[in-house]
This record gives sequence, structure tokens and C-alpha cells, in this order.
Amino acid sequence: MDRRSFVKGVGGAALLAAMPRVAFAKPTPQEIASLGTSLTPMGSVKEGSADGMITPWTGKWNDVPTGLSWGGFGKPQPDPYAAEQPLFTITAQNMQQYADRLTDGQKAMFARNGGTFRMNVYPCHRDFRPSDFVLSNLKLNAAEAAVTPDGEGVTGVFAAPAFPFAKTGLEMIWNAITVPRGFTQRGIMDEAVVYPDGNIAWGAQKWDIYAASYDPSIARGEFDGASAFVFRSTLKPARNQGEITLVREWWDYGNRPSQAWQYIPGTRRVKQVPEIAGDYPLGPGGFHTVDDTNLWTQSPKRYDWELVGRKEIFIPYNNFGIDDPAIKYKDMLATSHLNPDVVRWELHRVWVLKAKLKAGLRHVYAARTIYIDEDSLNPMLADMYDARGELYRMAMMTTSYDYGSRMTQARVVVYHDLISGAYMADRLSNEVNDRMAYNEGGRKGDDYTPQELKRRGV
Repeated sequence: MDRRSFVKGVGGAALLAAMPRVAFAKPTPQEIASLGTSLTPMGSVKEGSADGMITPWTGKWNDVPTGLSWGGFGKPQPDPYAAEQPLFTITAQNMQQYADRLTDGQKAMFARNGGTFRMNVYPCHRDFRPSDFVLSNLKLNAAEAAVTPDGEGVTGVFAAPAFPFAKTGLEMIWNAITVPRGFTQRGIMDEAVVYPDGNIAWGAQKWDIYAASYDPSIARGEFDGASAFVFRSTLKPARNQGEITLVREWWDYGNRPSQAWQYIPGTRRVKQVPEIAGDYPLGPGGFHTVDDTNLWTQSPKRYDWELVGRKEIFIPYNNFGIDDPAIKYKDMLATSHLNPDVVRWELHRVWVLKAKLKAGLRHVYAARTIYIDEDSLNPMLADMYDARGELYRMAMMTTSYDYGSRMTQARVVVYHDLISGAYMADRLSNEVNDRMAYNEGGRKGDDYTPQELKRRGV
């Protein structure tokens, strides 16, 4: 992270005045009973689309599919669909045929990069389901979850999305915040900003994350709301090598704000730093914001949220092969966008969620539209607008099922600047030896303290 201090856009009193006072109706027992019966276990529609392009949900696998072999934690995930060929390809020349299933950001990519950008569309698959641990807690969340009065936290939530029957935009964005992730995550990820002239600015981070919120060794009744504790060690660029940041977060941003400390090699000291939030810049050149990490993270307090409804959209789904070590960065990072041949697109139903910046608050994004996969509740695409209402950035998160954590995980995340034509590819691991491994265990909350940060730095 940049060493600059985060500067709050407004005072605390203005933020408090802008916060909602919220109260939502609980799901009925009949709704909760529909999970895994008339609906999928995650609460999505089982049926396919009218034209058959979205297939019915099967959920037949929650482990390595039959006939495939996986090397274990930190190893590439074998692709059950590797032999498939695209059904068709969307290009700038034929995009109007598919316009009702494209986002504004995707259309802008065709308009800006019409000669090179394309979307290879593959058969839709809905074959994986989360672990039984996640699904059992999802039912309990459905009955117990509530948004705190200020909208900045949730209670009664553990190990699964908060609201499988989200009825408001605020509930839906809390699903994106609480979507299942590995309770331990350790490894290295590269990041690259690719400029229109072909130059690349590289970054690399070593991650060590413990998320008690998904730890099966913790009894639900003993969970204290800790979202995730993170050590983030900078490996690249060289000028920042050795910097380590510790972040501790809870699912109640109002009453338990995020805490952050940094170790700077030049001073060999640990210091607590102000909240790193909102549009604080991250990545080489500060290319994306803290709160659009994985398309959305952190408190929803800066925006008013509107749940528009479901829509059929082409999204980057089942991308098992995108981090294949056989694909080198030089072949993956094309000018203006990823090599289209490494990205798999499928038609799925998504929840459309609109966000509008609250009056009196400042952010580089005045509005956003986020598209959330109905089957996993992961954000998949996001369009970000500036203060003039102009489309500024388009982001996409490729995902695939992870056999170690038995849930859908983010793979490569891409942030496109539609003004400059540059883009950032985050979570790259193709040429990494110490790849991210999920759910290995061996961590607890007490391992993530300023004292441990100092020990790691020295």
C-alpha cells in the first residue's frame, strides 16, 4: 500500500448524518425451507433460461470432479471443461445481436478496442456447490442475519452470505462483503498495469490472511464478527520491497473500524496508520481503489444502494485455465486488455445493483453498477462512473471453483481505465512459484498483531 495517509473526504459528523437508519423484514420459514428444494442451496433459480443458453443448476460437484486429478493446496486447478470450444464469439461487428445481454462497460470495451477485444462465449455450467459447512450456515444466516441500524454492519452472520433472500440493495451489497472465501489464504500474487504504449508497471505481494468468519473450527455462537486479519508484504516494485501492512477488519465498520499498521524497512519501525478506505489508491500507480478490491469490499456507507433485479448477462465464469502456468504473462497481457483467448465467458443470471454516492461525500466514483452472480453471490462485473456521469472504469473478476476451499474463488481481476486505455491485471499467479493456497489452516487471530508485524519486518 502507498505510504501516504488516507485523507477523509468529509468529517465524522457529516458521515453520521448521511448514514441510513435501516430495518428489514426477516425471511419467512417457507422461504428458508426453499433453500435446496425449490431454489438452489444458495437461493438462486434452479431453472435455465428460456432459450437454453443458461442451463439448469445441477450442483453435482463439491470436490474434484470425477476423472480429474488435483495436486493439492496451491496447485493449479484442473479444468473439467478444458475440451470445450466456444459456441460463438462476440465482436464489435456483431455485438448489437447481443446488446441486451452486455453491460455498458462491455459495450465501451468494444467501442474503444473494436479491432482486438472479443468475448469467446462457452456453454454455461452450473455444476459446483459450496461445502456443506457453508450451506448449513447460509440457512442459519437467513433466519438470524440483520443489518445494524447504521447500515455499516451485520449481526447473526457466519461462514456464508448474509442474506440469501436479499430484498434491498444494502442487503445485496452485504452479500458481496460476506461471500464465502478461504478461512486461510497464503501465497504470492503478481499485479501488472499495462499502458497503451505496451509498457508494464509490475507489482507483487505476499499474502497471509486469516478469516475467522469462515473458519470451521470456530463455533458459530463464539464468532465475534472478525472479518479478516491480513499481512500484506510487498515484493515489487523494488523501491517498496520489504514494506508490510497489517489490516484487521470486522463486519461492523461503524462500531469496530478497520485497523492498520505498517512496517517500513527504512525506519525499521511499526506505526499505526489512519483508516485505509474508500478511494484510497492501490496497485502500481494507484490504479484502483481500496473499496473496489475484488469489485467491492469494505463499508457500504458512502453510497445509496438500489437492487434493480435479475438479468441475463455474459460474465467471466468457470475460468479454471486463466492462471495455468503454461500461459505466460507475455502471451496473456495484450495491449488494452487480456488476450481474449484466455478468458472464458458464459451466460448467467446476475443481480444488478446500483450505487449512487451520497450527498456531501466525495469519491472518485460518483456511481457504480455491480453485477453479482446469483449462484455464488460473487461480484463479476462493475461499471464505475465519474462525477459527470461518464463511464470511467470497467472491472471484471474471473472466478472458478476452488477444490481446496470448496467454494467459488476469485482468479484474475482486471480494472480497465476507459479514458486512458490502460488496465490493471490483479491476482496473477501464472509465473508464481508460491501460489495462493486456501483453507490449509494453521492460523488464528492472535497471530495478526503489531508485535508479530514487527517480528516479521525485522
